[in-house]
Amino acid sequence: MRPTPYVASLRVYEPLEAFSEIEQLRWNEISIEQHTGHEEQSRALRRAIRPEISRIDGAHIIVHEGERYVAPWSTALRTWAALSDFKNSLPSTVTPYFLAEGMEDALISAAAEFEIGFDKAPHILTETWMIPPRWFTLFSPEERLRGDSPDGPFTIVRTTLINARKRSQIAYSAVINAFGEGDVADEMKSLVEWLDLFHPGSIVELDYGGLAGFIALAEGGIEGDTSLEDIAHSLSGLISGDGQEAGVGYSRLVARWRKVAMYEQAT
Repeated sequence: MRPTPYVASLRVYEPLEAFSEIEQLRWNEISIEQHTGHEEQSRALRRAIRPEISRIDGAHIIVHEGERYVAPWSTALRTWAALSDFKNSLPSTVTPYFLAEGMEDALISAAAEFEIGFDKAPHILTETWMIPPRWFTLFSPEERLRGDSPDGPFTIVRTTLINARKRSQIAYSAVINAFGEGDVADEMKSLVEWLDLFHPGSIVELDYGGLAGFIALAEGGIEGDTSLEDIAHSLSGLISGDGQEAGVGYSRLVARWRKVAMYEQAT
């Protein structure tokens, strides 16, 4: 089964030294050969059938230059954040009909047990059926890895946190200078602030997840995806004050991912 069939993820992998000794022991027990994406997906499907907060949480692990880097799933925290967003999207009189009895209390208990503060940020951000343009600003085309695996097409992009921070700050400044304060600038600012919360030696990863399979259906296939080049083109136009050039790159990017989003209506 393909992990995250219609979900893309932005992850921060921190070095082991960023965690407590107890957490380091836990993350060292996870085999590098284990496909944690499958395990995370399996647990998510089980929770969709029977809502629960497991006492045992997992993490994604990568090894870079002989060192282990970890992106904890932070299931309770991410579930709480998703629940808050959902509740804010509907009238308070309606949301109780969608929530299992005691779910909020279970989340609070899980957070307390894992010593999770709701003011902390998760290591993983996710989006369904699309990838926010601001995520692409963190990476350069030469950092992209794509191809085919037993699960299907994939695209993964990785860079250092230092690179991602620098690029996000440049993009934020470009947006502020071009458009001033607003929703787009606020989203970029939130991304900059999120990156600032992690160990400077961390690695940032954009994983298309199952969306790579939908990109592969487009003309040119997965190799024809120029999302990183398009956002770079758009930012270059903003920085130079050429609105027309900025619009060309952004229009290509939006058109590509609008086609992917349309598959949601067909499922």
